[in-house]
Amino acid sequence: MRDFYGTTLPLPLMLGTARYPSPTVMEAAFRQSAAPVATVSLRREQGAGQAFWDMVRGLGVHLLPNTAGCHSAREAITTAQMAREYFQTNWIKLEVIGHADTLQPDPFGLVEAAEVLCADGFEVFPYTTEDQVLAARLVDAGCRVLMPWGAPIGSGLGLNNLHGLRSLRAAFPDVAMVIDAGLGLPSHAAQALEMGFDAVLLNTAVAEAEDPAAMAEAFALACRAGALAVASGPMGQRDMAVPSTPVIGKAWL
Repeated sequence: MRDFYGTTLPLPLMLGTARYPSPTVMEAAFRQSAAPVATVSLRREQGAGQAFWDMVRGLGVHLLPNTAGCHSAREAITTAQMAREYFQTNWIKLEVIGHADTLQPDPFGLVEAAEVLCADGFEVFPYTTEDQVLAARLVDAGCRVLMPWGAPIGSGLGLNNLHGLRSLRAAFPDVAMVIDAGLGLPSHAAQALEMGFDAVLLNTAVAEAEDPAAMAEAFALACRAGALAVASGPMGQRDMAVPSTPVIGKAWL
């Protein structure tokens, strides 16, 4: 299993901390799923106050601050620097949004910010697309993790471009990759893990469920199933049927 800047996760699931009905519901989702990573926004934290921070810290998970809402490299860099000071971690989920409707990353601003942050000692998790040229630029900038989207943030559409994601995974076999954004069902998470991705990150699918804690557990089980399926060596696909019952010894009438 690929690690994340030297950290190996016991479960390939990362959960966001926004959009829950209450902090108590959010805490229950983390407890029931045992998700080992929480993504947190500096802006969200500043608005929620010390009580929210104490609750997140009490979860005992890895914190992955993000630059959500940033639309330029300069804004993202400043936010990342503030987040490192506030959360006391070099991890940063780098978001530089380029399109207001789809929330698609700005590839130019993303690379610019990644170069600066990696040089400054950050361990960058860039939110990107399945574009292999962009991925190569980010790796060259110093990113050892990539976070390609499955679909637009909050859409619940799952893995929109299977060919592109498979090609990206194959092109960078040594780079840890997390499917980030667009997952709506636990089956989407299992599919991502079965394709060879190292983890999934989601928020809306859990936070907006009727029972967020139960949905978080469902995603955790799906992640375990997907990771176990890969580790067990799944059978290959065939063009023809193969009988499961041997024909040797069959009576020919």
